[in-house]
Amino acid sequence: MDLSKDEANIVLEITEARHKTASTIYCSQIDPSGWHTKLGNGTIAEAILDRIIHDSYQFLLDGEISMRERHGLGFEV
Repeated sequence: MDLSKDEANIVLEITEARHKTASTIYCSQIDPSGWHTKLGNGTIAEAILDRIIHDSYQFLLDGEISMRERHGLGFEV
C-alpha cells in the first residue's frame, strides 16, 4: 500500500526533525529501490529519501525462507 500525501508529510516531518540530530532506524519489507514509488514519487518522496539515504548504513536481509519460519515462529491457520 502506498502512503497518502498526508502520511508522506508526516514521515517527512519526523525525518526532518531527526536529521543530523539523532539516529533513526527505518525498517521495511520493501527493497530500498522501491521506496520512491511507495512514498508517492513526488517532491516529498525526494526530500525523505535524500535525508534517509545519505550518511546511512543499509542492512538487507534476503533469503528463501522467512525469518519467522527460520526461527520456528510460523503461524498455523
